[in-house]
Amino acid sequence: MNIDQLQGMCTKTINEIEKVFVTGDNSVIKKILCSFLAGGHILFEDNPGLGKTLLVKILAKITGCEWKRIQFTPDLMPSDILGTKIWKSSSSVFELEKGPIFTNFLLADEINRAMPKTQSALLEAMEERQVSIEGTTHTLKPPFIVMATQNPIEMEGTYPLPEAQMDRFMMKLSLGYLDNDEMECKVLKRRVSWKKDDPTIDMDPVITMEQILMLQKEVEKIFVDDNILMYITQIIRRTRENSSVRLGASPRGSLALLKLSRAHALISGRDYVVPDDVKFVAVDALAHRVILHVEHLLEGRIPTAVIKSIVNKIDVPCDYTRENTGGY
Repeated sequence: MNIDQLQGMCTKTINEIEKVFVTGDNSVIKKILCSFLAGGHILFEDNPGLGKTLLVKILAKITGCEWKRIQFTPDLMPSDILGTKIWKSSSSVFELEKGPIFTNFLLADEINRAMPKTQSALLEAMEERQVSIEGTTHTLKPPFIVMATQNPIEMEGTYPLPEAQMDRFMMKLSLGYLDNDEMECKVLKRRVSWKKDDPTIDMDPVITMEQILMLQKEVEKIFVDDNILMYITQIIRRTRENSSVRLGASPRGSLALLKLSRAHALISGRDYVVPDDVKFVAVDALAHRVILHVEHLLEGRIPTAVIKSIVNKIDVPCDYTRENTGGY
């Protein structure tokens, strides 16, 4: 397939989401699709009731993928996520009772309400796309995406995610409130037109799971000039050298920025990456990976502002010649 056909598939997916989900602009939906095509996980940190669960259900329905939801609570155990082996008297053997992690879309709702031991049950699945249950390794079928949520205003009884787990999320996003009365009213009008609470019941896939996997492979073919690679490297290194930052972005962060930039280029109908692709995803890909010094936090500085400042101060490469990659 040529690049226009690939872009058409992405555009069709975005348009189908927007038929149900109301946003001020489609940049958030584009970023979610970028992470999906790059094979990355997403952490939504947002206030309750903004449609995070609905958005995951829409994505699962229009892609023909399976999805499952886990409500994280303090008494949740790792076996409740991964599954466990149980004794079957009929066959006189232990058989695996698979947990909800065996799916395509996993919605980890209020992930920071579970204890660290339970949170860590996701680490192997998020990085290796496999789980180990009682000494046996089980591979998760692709695509496998974790979409986790946490509420920033309800901190009582929560357990902050460790840095190692935060680093495994390719992006940290916020849907936010709608900008004006007109958009807010649009939500109500759509609810009236649905005549039901769950509009996803009548939604049909517009793209198949096989096409999703194909798009993920095509992302790897997007050309990236050495000057763009150096641009990404400079952004990452500046996060480690900034005086406000105690812990900068890891090499996993630079790989995430590369993958997301390629995915955005594909969605934009290009078979090569430009600096604007990097800028589009930089803040959401890196802000959750850096830790600021306490004194700067007390002064009101936030990682998002630091990343924006770093990106704005680095000279944008002007030469990123498209070479023949043997692809499109």
